[in-house]
Amino acid sequence: MADKTEAHYESLIDQIRRDAAVFADETSWWVGGPGWWLWTFTTPQTTVYRVDKSRGSQVVHEMLGEQFEGMLVSDCLSSYDPPQYRKHKCIAHHLRAIARARDRPDTKSTRYLNQWKLFFTAVQVLARCRNDIPAAEFAGRREHLEGWRDRLLAEPLNQSGDAAVRNRLAKQRDHLVGCLYEPAAEPTNNRAERALRPAVIARKMSCGNKTQRGKHTWEILASLAATCDQRAQDFLDYLAQHLPLAAQSG
Repeated sequence: MADKTEAHYESLIDQIRRDAAVFADETSWWVGGPGWWLWTFTTPQTTVYRVDKSRGSQVVHEMLGEQFEGMLVSDCLSSYDPPQYRKHKCIAHHLRAIARARDRPDTKSTRYLNQWKLFFTAVQVLARCRNDIPAAEFAGRREHLEGWRDRLLAEPLNQSGDAAVRNRLAKQRDHLVGCLYEPAAEPTNNRAERALRPAVIARKMSCGNKTQRGKHTWEILASLAATCDQRAQDFLDYLAQHLPLAAQSG
């Protein structure tokens, strides 16, 4: 089945390359042993899984291509930094980093961290209100948030937790409000994390794959099954409709 539907898997990759926003994440995997990674690249209508030995940026390049014009939504893993795409970094991950800094024993004052938490709350609220605000007003509020961001990044600090958060956010300065520029980009990367959950359950039950052929079979069929679920299609009906055509074309 995987051999006969491989072209359909490739068409899913072509589809995400044309989408306005793609959500990406990765987790550890097993192919006859540890040291592999399962990647997901997903949108509201399409999900592609890729099992690779690498956790590096070349996987992102290979999956989305050099001409990807959409927005890449991800966490702050450095592998997502080199590709020169439009980007948005997951706000939920920033908020968790802020919470960790707040809990440090050397954080005596939380004023600075509270300002960042309030900033990201405002970004999420504005993103949700996009369709209820005139375009000019929306752009003005976005510009106000960008000014607030830069003022926070420029503040002098004397607490190590504050500095750690600022350094993290300064590195991603241009990608903190990407969701306010691309309507298809959501404030968090929860969509990609949800796409990984069934795969994580499968990994816990089976430890992944035993062979290279097995991992490619899993990539194809799991991607098609997940995409069918997103599109409210029955996976078995999908296979029944397309396998004869695939067999004839082969």
